[in-house]
Amino acid sequence: MDFKQDIKDYLACEIETLQKLDINAIDAALNLLLEAYYNRKWVYIFGNGGSSSTASHFENDFNKGVSEPLKTKFRFRCLNDNVATLMAVANDIGFEEVFRYQLTDRIEPGDLVIAISGSGNSRNIINAVEYAKSCGNQIIGITGYDGGKLKQLCDISLHAPVNSMQVTEDVHMIFDHLMMSMFYKHLCGMSHLALKA
Repeated sequence: MDFKQDIKDYLACEIETLQKLDINAIDAALNLLLEAYYNRKWVYIFGNGGSSSTASHFENDFNKGVSEPLKTKFRFRCLNDNVATLMAVANDIGFEEVFRYQLTDRIEPGDLVIAISGSGNSRNIINAVEYAKSCGNQIIGITGYDGGKLKQLCDISLHAPVNSMQVTEDVHMIFDHLMMSMFYKHLCGMSHLALKA
């Protein structure tokens, strides 16, 4: 079977989506993260399915990757990584509460929330975001498709404007690595091109 045209079409969709990204929103997200970093605040991040993997990757890249050469470390906390907690809340209370429950009476003024949802409509994501907003915390929403309810609720929207979950999730990882690279350069004085493998 010859996949070459389909490969070209997929890559063309990636390129077209990347060209539509809101550079101002990415810059604003970087500055919110920088504010949280300097103020020693927690960044709570979470998602479902592939987005949960992206959230874990963000936590790794900021807590270890960017933080390794820094005396002062980023403080990321991924809410989908403790399977026992997720299963306990899902079983005893409801899956729609797995993220809000973990923020309740824990999130503090100045803490930041990064919510990842391809559709922007996952009920457990929206519940947690609404709770955080009711506490006065700012939200970075990372979405695809039309952005759903999350795009409307968040303070800063990192949106992949494409109707493909695969391309959406690809772009979400680019957001992570792009922002990581900016902090390598501006906080660590290092180029991502010079980092060890």
